[in-house]
Parts: sequence; C-alpha cells; structure tokens
Amino acid sequence: MSSEYIISEPTSMDKEILQHAVQEQFKPDHILRFPDASQIHFNEVQKLRLEYKNILRIDHLWDFSSLSKLELNNNAIEKIQGLDHLINLTWLNLSFNQIEKIEGLECVQKLEVLNLSNNKISVIENMDTLENLTHFFISNNLIGQLDNVLYLRKFKNLAAFNLFGNPFLNEGDYRFFIAGYFPKLMFLDSRILDQKTRKEASIKYHYVLEKMRLEELELHQADEARQRHEAELKLHRDAFVEFLNGSYLFRTMFKDDPKAQTLHCAPGVDSLIQRFEHQMGELCTQLFERGLDEHKRRETEVKSFFSCQEKAVTDCQEKASQMLAKFNHEHKERTEELQQLSDPEVRKVKIDHCNGEINRLCKNLMTLEFQLVSEMEEKIKTFESRISDMVRHFSEIAQGTFSHCRDLEDDYYQKMQIVAAKILQTVARDARKEDLPDDVIMLFEDRDAVIDALATAHNNHLLKINDRETQLTTGISAWKEALIKGIRDEELKRNRMNISDIHRYVDNLREQLEELI
Repeated sequence: MSSEYIISEPTSMDKEILQHAVQEQFKPDHILRFPDASQIHFNEVQKLRLEYKNILRIDHLWDFSSLSKLELNNNAIEKIQGLDHLINLTWLNLSFNQIEKIEGLECVQKLEVLNLSNNKISVIENMDTLENLTHFFISNNLIGQLDNVLYLRKFKNLAAFNLFGNPFLNEGDYRFFIAGYFPKLMFLDSRILDQKTRKEASIKYHYVLEKMRLEELELHQADEARQRHEAELKLHRDAFVEFLNGSYLFRTMFKDDPKAQTLHCAPGVDSLIQRFEHQMGELCTQLFERGLDEHKRRETEVKSFFSCQEKAVTDCQEKASQMLAKFNHEHKERTEELQQLSDPEVRKVKIDHCNGEINRLCKNLMTLEFQLVSEMEEKIKTFESRISDMVRHFSEIAQGTFSHCRDLEDDYYQKMQIVAAKILQTVARDARKEDLPDDVIMLFEDRDAVIDALATAHNNHLLKINDRETQLTTGISAWKEALIKGIRDEELKRNRMNISDIHRYVDNLREQLEELI
C-alpha cells in the first residue's frame, strides 16, 4: 500500500479513493487499454483493496459490475450497504469494522467467502440469497445463542466457518454441537473436524438431527414446489398467456356480476353456463398452448441473434489483436532505431514515418470497427424483422381467439334472453312459480330489472375479454420494443467505448513518441 495515501481521519468512500485504489493495483487486461490507470473503466476492475482507509460508509460502487473480490477490512464501517450492483462478487472481507447487523447482501448472490470477524454483530441473519457460500467467518462478535448458528445449515456448500470469540462459547464444548449439526463441514475455527469428533457428535445428537432432517426435508420439498410454481408462472407471463390455461378468464367474467348467482339458479341456465365455460376453456387452453410454443420460437430466435452478435464481436477483436500485435512489433523496432539516430534531419524523417504508421493503425482500427457496426446494423434489422413477424403472427392468433370468445358470449347472451323471456312469462302467469327459488321470483317480477341485469352482465363479460386481449397484444408489443431498444443501446455503448479506446491508445502512442524527440 502506498504510504502517501494512508487516511487517518474517518472518510466516505468517494470516487477519488476508488480511483486511487484502482491505480495502485491496475493491470491492463485488454490489448486496447493502454496502461494509464487514471482512465481505466471501473466496470473492468475485478479486485479492489480498500483496507485501512478509515472508511465510514460503503458507497460509489455502482460501476464495479465485474468486481469479484472486495477487501474492506480494518475500516470504520457501521452498516453493510451499497453492494447492490456487485452481482459478480465472490469474496467480501468486512472484518475489523463497527458493523452491528448483517444486512444489504441480497444482490451479491454469487458470494462464496464472507468475512465479518471482529465486528459487533449479535445475530446471524439476512443471508438467505447466499446459496453459493463456502466460507463464513464471524469470530469475535457478539453472537449470544449457539442455536443461532443453525441458521447456517441452509448453506449446503459450506465447508468452513470461524466462530471463536463469541459469548456462546460459555455454553461448553460447541465443537460437538457444530460437528453434529453440520456433518459436511470440514473446518471449524481454522481447525479440521476429525472423524472421531464427527462420530461422537452424530451419536450424541442422532434423534434431534433425525427430527430436524425430516422437518428440513418437508420445508425443502415445499420450497421446491413453490419455486416450480413461480417458475411456471414466470414462463406463462413471459409468453403473455398467464392464467389462460383453463377457465380463469371465464370465472373472472362472472366474478363481479352481482346478479349472476340469481340468474344461474333459474331453470335451464345451468346447462348454458356449463357449455359456455367448457367452450371458453377450450379456446383459452388452445391459445395458452400456442402461446408457449410461440414463446419458445421467440426465445430460440433471440438466443440465435446474441450468438451471432458474440461471434461477430469476437472475430473483430481477433482481427484487431492481430493488427495490434503486428504494429507493436514493428513500432518497437522503429522506436529502437530512432533512439540510435543522432542526425536531427534523419530523426525528423523517422518520427514523421512513425506518426504516419500510427495514423494508419488508427485508420485501420476505425475501419474494422465501422465494418463491425455495419454488420451489426444489418443483423439487428434482420432480427427485428423476424421478431416483428413472430409478434404480429401471435397477436393475430390471439385476436382471432378472443373474437371467438366474444362470439360465444354473444351466443350465450341471446340464449339467456330466450330463457329469461320464458321465465318472465311463467312468473307473469303465476304458473308453476313454486318450482322457482324465491330470489329468482323476486328478480323476474321486474321485467326491466331482468333485461338490465342481462345487458349489464353481457357488457361486463365483453369488457373482460377485451381487457385480456389488450393486455396480451400490448404486452408482447412492448416486450419487442424494449428488446430491440436494449440491443441498439448496448451496441451503441460498445461502439462508443471501442472508438474511445482506439483514440486513447493512439494518443498514448503519440505521447510516447513525443518523449523521444
């Protein structure tokens, strides 16, 4: 660590501190990234050391999306926060700070090593998303209950953790407790758990462990069922056919109908309802299955596009690498020859030649980039056309299906009017009224109320069908627009970054050449 940047006063984690930390450890890993650490992109940094900076607050890390290892030990941090964008983080060291609560780890789901030793933490909690955790260190904290350690049983890959220096150590030899409840654990407090300890622990805690195992198995099965259900619902939403596999739409049509139950009790209505529900269910199920098939086709098209895009970018990078390797070899020879020259005129000619070669390199790299841009533009246009056709095709299928649903509703409405007319006549003549429920008689004693109830129900049913059609067609259209916009935005970002890298690399070559003058 550079002695000139040791911080003695408490400070916030700002861009200046981050920039300096990057400069201290920067190693170029891209052939176009010349070794000027002040201009490094934060999203390229994979490791960051910020220990002994007296940092109070974790902040300004949103650009470090490639970061895999973060050292923040020996600071003055009081709260775990600011890690939301570190989606590739696998190692986090927050030991020797002032942290009182485990929190803020929801987004670092790839984390494998977590060091929280020498803090003020009293409860092990809020780590549910860390399914890849293999090493956990929480020694010298304030954990008061040994049972709290059982929270860690959910981490099936856990191989080692350190617990020493916590108040629960007063509860006796906890090594047997840990060995019993964590049979796959290899190391405890930096010491290997031997077979003798494991065997004694398994005997001592056999009945308790068997009961806990069965309870955990039941919870695990329930959680798996929930995850499968959620994955299924997500697939249905992604296909824009959620809740179309069955009679859900039909039931929602009648759900808010205040007089539906009364009408359904009338003679002859029940068979109409059952037939209507069956026909609607069949139509919706057909659309549901077709929607899943179309979703699979779209997903295949999307994957194919991104595969072609990756290949085009990789091919361009390989050509650029070959071009740069050849240039760097020749440029090194030219600069070495230049350093041997003493005649000013000859040196000037040689320098002009070197500048000309640098300009030619710049032009060739730019040409390569522009060729890639043109190629990608054609690929994006073709992809957009194919996806648009798929979206249009499925939208037309959906519109046809919902049109059939409206036809069924019209047919049901007409038949209900006929049934209602017969019941009105029966009630008006006072004939066989004893066969009708009292609430049906009350409703059908008012002809206008019956007609109004049927018309209102019909309009509400059509509205539900129209709303579901609109939800599907607008949803899939918005998905297409967002997809294409995202692809174009990312391509523009990639292009601008590459052009910037080329200019920076060439500028650096020119600066180095000027130093030889």
